[in-house]
Amino acid sequence: MSMNLSANNILRRFVSPYRGLMALNILFNMLSTVLSLFSFAAIIPVLRILFGLTSVEVQWTDLSSVHGLQETIAAVRTNLYCLLNDQIALHGASYVLLLLGAFLVLMTGLKCGAAWLANYFMVPIRTGVLRDLRQQLYDKILSLPMGYFTEARRGDVISRMTNDVSEVEASIMSALDILFKDPIMIFVYLITLFVISWQLTLFVLLLMPLSVFLIGRLGRSLKRASTRGQEQNAEILSSIDETLLGLRVILGFNAQNKLRARFETLINATRATFNRINRRYYLAHPLSEFLGTALIAVILWFGGLLILSDHATIDASTFIYYLVIFYSIINPSKDLSKAAYGIRRGMASIERIDALLAAESNIAEPESPLPVAFERAITFDHVSFSYIPEREVLSDICLEVPKGKMVALVGQSGSGKTTLTDLVPRFYDPTTGAVCIDGVDIRRFATRDLRSLMGIVCQEPVLFNDTVYNNITFGVDTSLPAPSGMTWQQAVEQAARIANAHEFIADMPDGYNTVIGDRGSRLSGGQRQRLSIARAILKNPPILILDEATSALDSESERLVQEALEHLMKDRTTLVVAHRLSTIRHADLICVLHEGRIVERGTHDELYALGGYYTKLVEMQQ
Repeated sequence: MSMNLSANNILRRFVSPYRGLMALNILFNMLSTVLSLFSFAAIIPVLRILFGLTSVEVQWTDLSSVHGLQETIAAVRTNLYCLLNDQIALHGASYVLLLLGAFLVLMTGLKCGAAWLANYFMVPIRTGVLRDLRQQLYDKILSLPMGYFTEARRGDVISRMTNDVSEVEASIMSALDILFKDPIMIFVYLITLFVISWQLTLFVLLLMPLSVFLIGRLGRSLKRASTRGQEQNAEILSSIDETLLGLRVILGFNAQNKLRARFETLINATRATFNRINRRYYLAHPLSEFLGTALIAVILWFGGLLILSDHATIDASTFIYYLVIFYSIINPSKDLSKAAYGIRRGMASIERIDALLAAESNIAEPESPLPVAFERAITFDHVSFSYIPEREVLSDICLEVPKGKMVALVGQSGSGKTTLTDLVPRFYDPTTGAVCIDGVDIRRFATRDLRSLMGIVCQEPVLFNDTVYNNITFGVDTSLPAPSGMTWQQAVEQAARIANAHEFIADMPDGYNTVIGDRGSRLSGGQRQRLSIARAILKNPPILILDEATSALDSESERLVQEALEHLMKDRTTLVVAHRLSTIRHADLICVLHEGRIVERGTHDELYALGGYYTKLVEMQQ
């Protein structure tokens, strides 16, 4: 019962957008099943001719004089025998056999055509469900806050979008077979069997609960094993992801054997898990076939008793027709049991997918967002923040960043500099206190409107496997007119010149149309950083966040880019995270962070004269 409930839930959730296609699939499945009965029905007169039973005298029955289903069926059968006898008398038995064979071929052809049409309308449902589920997961990933991915492993997220989605696709198909195709066939066949001989069919149904019980026990164990198998698949993807990202370090430290041994242990454990899963899964077919054969043997015995009794309720040819129909139930029953196993496996993947889809963002959008306006200052009002409750990363930060000013954040690694800048675009929300723009808590703005004010250059440049042009225009809508009456190509080249990137771009094989590889792998570190700076320059935002933007540049490039940034930062609000203190000497305000607190603030000269934290940092770099 729980298995059917799960299948129903799957269908309501994923297949409802395809109700029209689903209706056509059901229609042609029903048509295919009914046509198969007509094709099987041709067997009875063939057997009667071959066994010489057509010579039995039968009389034509007026259908208007009979009452009840059983009498009507008997009358129709009698009239068909009369027609058969007449045709044999007129044209001979060979001619009638030829007609019956042609009827059998025609009905079988129509049945196969209907079955193909049923599958034809199933294909767009299957591919559509897969597309919809992947789109939901991708949209969810884009909507989740940065904090979610500090805890979740990337390999696990990728596994849920690939392995688990594929498993769910198979489960969807199993659910469709369970609720529509196979039950329709079984139901229609069972009704027909009851009509032919209710005693024999009732006897068979009394034996079926045993097979249902055995199949159910096997299916329940599959879900538990499948959950563990999908988790191990996620661990494999995480291991591969870590290896690719850390390949330089792995090779540099000769750690290949250590990584190889760890990966071998992981894939061996995964193999053992899926050995158990697949062995149980493949038990479904032989188990159902064995049970079906056992039922056939019992039916032969019991049917023989009915035929050989003094008051026979079924003749030999009809009994063979009964066996043909019953045997036709075995295949959908076997498919039904395999589909039940598939759903057990898929439900484990659905639970993992749902865990991702149900993840809630702690960056709440306001119900009635205010329009964004930035005229005066960004203010940190007694801001504290912690990733985990036990340890504060920022503690009681009070800071004002006036519009058009450059504020630099310096301090030792781990002092909270980058975290403080991440609060401005609402990658995180403060634990206590508020970040305000012109006195308005930024949580009252829509995040999209808020982030439209900002350009961000990270310490680790983030580029995409696309052309130089598309990477630089990543943050702007190129369907709109370019600024200052230029074309977008001209605007991109201007931004690249300011970022000291135009020369090396021009030297590339296809210039701005050159694909730069995964994460910009075809560029040097300095070139990647200059492209990310050009991207921020092109966006031309009122607020710049530079997280050590010049750290990857050589001395000459650093000087040129620093001059360009200083030109760009005029009349622009800039938050700079700096490790190289030489780049922020002319900042309007320098804040020194230590263990999550601002311990010193002032200009370069003021702080250096204090002889405190800032002085020590400068002297260490000198």
